[in-house]
Amino acid sequence: MKALVTGGAGFIGSHLVDGLLADGWQVVVLDNLSTGRLANLAHLAHERRLTFVEGDVCDAGLVARVVRGCQVVFHLAAVVGVKYVLDNPLGGIHTNVCGTENVLAAAARYGARVCFASTSELYGQNSTVPFAEDSPRVLGPTWIPRWSYATAKALGEHLCFAYHKRGLQVSVVRYFNAYGPRLHPAGYGSVVARFITQALAGEPLTVHGDGRQSRAFTYVADTVRGTILAGTQTAALGQAFNIGAEAETSIVELAHTIVALTGSSSVVSFQPYEAAYGPNFADPQRRLPDVGKARRLLGFSAQVPLADGLARTIDWFRGS
Repeated sequence: MKALVTGGAGFIGSHLVDGLLADGWQVVVLDNLSTGRLANLAHLAHERRLTFVEGDVCDAGLVARVVRGCQVVFHLAAVVGVKYVLDNPLGGIHTNVCGTENVLAAAARYGARVCFASTSELYGQNSTVPFAEDSPRVLGPTWIPRWSYATAKALGEHLCFAYHKRGLQVSVVRYFNAYGPRLHPAGYGSVVARFITQALAGEPLTVHGDGRQSRAFTYVADTVRGTILAGTQTAALGQAFNIGAEAETSIVELAHTIVALTGSSSVVSFQPYEAAYGPNFADPQRRLPDVGKARRLLGFSAQVPLADGLARTIDWFRGS
């Protein structure tokens, strides 16, 4: 079997490549290296079953060429991370919508199955947790750039299900705060990376707001396992799945845990959202998945406790 991983030089994408190779797949990676890094694939330099293609998912002709001959496409390429979305909302919308359309059209043309990587951002400011896949989406006004990412990903899902009605085999995974080795040390959307970098440098860990906002932090090995299940199991076809841990952790609790695990002398400091992101910024207070559907249809549940996953991630940061 041969798989295409778009965004395969990124954080989650490179771990997915590892998982597919370990399962015996041939893998093609398409990445424009805007946020992905060749260093994430350096350990596979001599792997003959891996082909790397530098290019953009917005190039429809290129996408068609790399999809041809693949049985499954794992579409992870996207503009991801609060910083990138706020800095360039237009670019994010274009890449996340047009790139997805190109992938789906090529897959339909050549008979490939698609697993589309979506996001827990879709649920927006819904205050009823945990979120089930059919939970309402509650977003803020259109002039707040953050919601453009959720909207673009939602449109990607609409495209997936529209193509599915026309016969394309497709499934959707909604990621909840994946973390682990290969996170970009500068953060760029990952509070785990930012906190670890600050702790190892002995700098204050900057918590935005009051720190009571909470997330479900999911170790990347669990994220990858859920993705492969959703991309290969028959029961996943035509379905969307929450892929995440079920433990809810506040941001201030995360900060103190990382300080303890690193043995750092860092203190935790609080910073208003406006100071970090400017005006017109919104941050959901809670984000927790209901993974009952993934457990029932895919046999998926997250296995790695937060403390264990953070310890592995910290070890990687120390050695990188």
